Amino acid sequence: MKKIQPPDQPQPKGHYSPGIEHDGLIFVSGQLPMTLDTREPFTGDIGEQTELALKNVEVILKAGGSDLSHVLQFTIYVSDMELWGAVNAKYAEVMGDHRPARAIVPVKDLHFGTKIEIQAIAEARAV
Repeated sequence: MKKIQPPDQPQPKGHYSPGIEHDGLIFVSGQLPMTLDTREPFTGDIGEQTELALKNVEVILKAGGSDLSHVLQFTIYVSDMELWGAVNAKYAEVMGDHRPARAIVPVKDLHFGTKIEIQAIAEARAV
């Protein structure tokens, strides 16, 4: 088991690793829409929040030698199912033809007032 910590990103404040590689898989902890260098949350438009959270997943995947095209499964937590159409549209735009397995989980509140959190499982493949 190997911890994945992007070298130019601060250590998480909580007791977790951004990613873990084990047995050919990368497990990415839930990523909020925040700038990774400052850890400031972005609470604007849900499309922008979705894109930023996916980019944060990708930063961790790349640090582990993979990318979004090798994602096997996403779990997406969304604070309001009314936002789902906009989330799905931005997700489809970012992911293109790649369609990993996916679960959508409605939740009451997310940390820092954000509206989305995304976690992933991917193949550990060199890019």
